[in-house]
Amino acid sequence: MSHHTIEMRDVDFSYPDGTPALEGVSFTITHGESVAIVGANGAGKSTLLMHLNGFLMPTSGAVRVGDAPVTKETLRDVRKTVGMVFQDPDDQLFMPTVHEDVAFGPMNLGLPVEEIETRVDDALERVNASRLKNRPPYRLSGGEKRAVAIATVLAMWPSILVMDEPTSNLDPRARRDLIELLRTFEHSKLIATHDLDMALDLCDRTIVMKDGAITADGPTAEIFSDDALLDASRLERPLSMRDPGPGDTA
Repeated sequence: MSHHTIEMRDVDFSYPDGTPALEGVSFTITHGESVAIVGANGAGKSTLLMHLNGFLMPTSGAVRVGDAPVTKETLRDVRKTVGMVFQDPDDQLFMPTVHEDVAFGPMNLGLPVEEIETRVDDALERVNASRLKNRPPYRLSGGEKRAVAIATVLAMWPSILVMDEPTSNLDPRARRDLIELLRTFEHSKLIATHDLDMALDLCDRTIVMKDGAITADGPTAEIFSDDALLDASRLERPLSMRDPGPGDTA
């Protein structure tokens, strides 16, 4: 039995006002896979991610994490398995210090103080943010906040890392540092992103969404080479895969 797998089967979801957001979504993520989810604004990417640890529940269909269905009864175990990093780090950082933010999850698991401290130190070291331990989150840069938000998830020792637009609002250096950091993680990773160059760097597989449905699922390089598919999905090739312009040099 593996806790590192995610499966969605025929998932439909509509918001309380009746607005449909997902339609017939099915896929399986296996142990150790890094998968990008791409699509234009409103394609359903964030809504899909919020089903993976029970922030939203399907209108119909099923979500499974490992061998367990995602239900109200399994949420505690599911959320220990699936670590979610939100698009805006400020949604995850709400304590007076970085230390308290990273300790919050393990503390709520009822772990001994010694283990909590070990997890905090290890998680901050993993994201190269040990120096920030006693800083207030509101005084951090965007890249530092993103790193600490990831640390709050890593401190829970998840088997699966789910991220929503992790490179948004980062400067080029912070973006590169984050990509290099994510490259070191052995977790199964599911990343919703508009940053197709990052997806190409990190993810061997890409799922394309449009209007709440999956329109393609395959090797990233093949997906990003299909101009007709990208155009229909209101996407463009990553910069690294575009032909040089007339004034460019090879």
